[in-house]
Amino acid sequence: MDMASHPTLPRRGAPAAAQWQALAASAAEANAFYAPDMLIPALTHLARGDDVHVIEAWAEDRLIGLLPINIRPRHGRLPLPCIGNWMHPHCFFGTPIVLAGREREAWTMFFDRLDAAPWARGFLHLESIDAAGPNAAAIEAVCVAQGRGRQEIHRYERAMLRSDLDADAYWEAQVRSKKRKELRRLQKRLADMGTVTTRLLEDAADLPEWCEAFLTLEAAGWKGANGTAMADRADHAAFFRDACAAAFAGERLHMLRMDLDGQPVAMLVNFRHLDGAFSFKIAFDEALGRFSPGVLIEIANLHAVQGDPEIAWMDSCAAPDHPMIDSLWAERRTIVQYRIALRGRGWSGLRRRIAFFIADHAETLARKLKGLR
Repeated sequence: MDMASHPTLPRRGAPAAAQWQALAASAAEANAFYAPDMLIPALTHLARGDDVHVIEAWAEDRLIGLLPINIRPRHGRLPLPCIGNWMHPHCFFGTPIVLAGREREAWTMFFDRLDAAPWARGFLHLESIDAAGPNAAAIEAVCVAQGRGRQEIHRYERAMLRSDLDADAYWEAQVRSKKRKELRRLQKRLADMGTVTTRLLEDAADLPEWCEAFLTLEAAGWKGANGTAMADRADHAAFFRDACAAAFAGERLHMLRMDLDGQPVAMLVNFRHLDGAFSFKIAFDEALGRFSPGVLIEIANLHAVQGDPEIAWMDSCAAPDHPMIDSLWAERRTIVQYRIALRGRGWSGLRRRIAFFIADHAETLARKLKGLR
């Protein structure tokens, strides 16, 4: 199947999930958000109507690429309809799942499918791509070979953990001594209030309680006050529970919890894929904010990750210049966005060319005007 809107997935059932899982296990680039553990729950609970499509690339009866796409009514500030890789509110990395060694072939097929899709308006906007990854290289190579318009429209760096040092050595090398001393003081002050325990989720029987504890802890903080906590929407909470269950069953859930006298004061959820992991969300008791429980659980996470031989790196998935994680992790990952021209025949092709032209020139004009201020 070359293209499917998300409602077809449940009807296709286990075979589709198995094909996707086999592809994810041999992917050129890790992305837990588009691997089946998270993508299938996202399609089930977060996709709406016909605005989300899954593009599949096949070669020799083998699935070699998987790219979730959504239809967008505008492009940033411009009222230009376009399409883009699907970045739902809980998705923080956008590279597709592509078979290692078949990257250019898969991207050639993706572009062919989108060129031929009548619902694909404007151009393709790709977000949250690793600038140094094999997908970025394949995108550039295919666009050059096809003479297809491509613009890099934004890039930034975010914190990443990738080191051969053990946790203690990394901590000593990367965190200044004054900050280490202050955090040791906070750990002691918290321990003075009761028994502090930190543990990883290991028992399947504990998973439902841990999920509910995380949802409750997140909703009790600023996200709950803003109405953006996952527990505020039943479909978002269901996505979280299902994604955690699928990842745990595949031994790809990395969930950490810090308790004070048996009650959670901080929790951290990571999702693994291939040899890496993605830091998904953190929640902590804001009433204990004076002890910096969010930072303390990140210290525990550093030890857990650096002590796990199966996790070679972890993407923070954080915003650029994040004051907390940037002070703890020294490595950086460069994230880029692309705008890529789509082709077509007749009026469809003309409208796409015009949309790409307008977007390019509007941004050029905006940069010039900004430079004059």
